[in-house]
Amino acid sequence: MTHAFISRLHYPVSALGPGQRVGLWFQGCSIGCPGCISMDTWKPGLGAALMEEILGQLSAMAHEADGLTVSGGEPFDQPDALAVILAHWRAIAGTTTLVFTGRELSEVESWLSDHPDLIDAVITGRFRSELPQTLALRGSDNQRIHALTAAGAEMLSYDRPATAADRRLDVTFDEQGHAWLAGIPARGELARLRRVLAAAGHQTVTSDMVGANS
Repeated sequence: MTHAFISRLHYPVSALGPGQRVGLWFQGCSIGCPGCISMDTWKPGLGAALMEEILGQLSAMAHEADGLTVSGGEPFDQPDALAVILAHWRAIAGTTTLVFTGRELSEVESWLSDHPDLIDAVITGRFRSELPQTLALRGSDNQRIHALTAAGAEMLSYDRPATAADRRLDVTFDEQGHAWLAGIPARGELARLRRVLAAAGHQTVTSDMVGANS
């Protein structure tokens, strides 16, 4: 495994699990849930990065971080890269790993059996825009939190109704001045943000508007 396709790698992220975490988003998603707010991460083949560089960045961030959260895109579309990255995290950090996937637990059980103890907790299930969104750390209420290790049991503290604090977002600007948001916004929040910025004279394009092939 020499490389992986990565959308972004950032520290700190405070809106996707407990504490100040490293956030890693895989690029490419074969599921493509209608209404997804991260359609910019769907297209495969973008963001190629040498595995050596990815692991080096993780090592530089690990000593300050409270854990690693992996999302996408769909992490299990790159199962070998996911295994390498999580095994490296286990080797360098004594903190928890949380993985978001659009697949059901039954669909990833084989990978979990082949790579025991690399993931402490996993949030499973496709985003379904027609269902309510009332639960913490989830875009729709069909999604489930599964604790896979004793350490992962702390993630079950999120198995509850969402509060206003759970809907906060981390905002980061890249070198080109583009802003991206980490977190799980309430329904309609991105549209409201666009309206607020438009009222202030700004033109805003978000990934849920431009689609997966942009």
